Amino acid sequence: MSSVVRTRATGVWLILVLATSLSWVLGTDHGLSNDGHRMASVAIMVVALFKVRLVGLYFMDLRNAPAVLRALLEGYCVAVCAVMISLFLLA
Repeated sequence: MSSVVRTRATGVWLILVLATSLSWVLGTDHGLSNDGHRMASVAIMVVALFKVRLVGLYFMDLRNAPAVLRALLEGYCVAVCAVMISLFLLA
């Protein structure tokens, strides 16, 4: 496996592809209970913001940025995720 994943970016890319696949599976055939579409939608939103975080940290190099910039990214991800889920559940 180490010969396939030579750099950290390749590993993160693979995680992003798997997360995208998970979102697609949840969005098309989640197989959950009657209220499963709401849970699947929330899970898709969480996965999407996790992907935003990974892109920011590894492809925009905020992982090694000053603490303030990284804190802004982390806070942004948490805040947007919380607002999106809250608005979705209250609608």
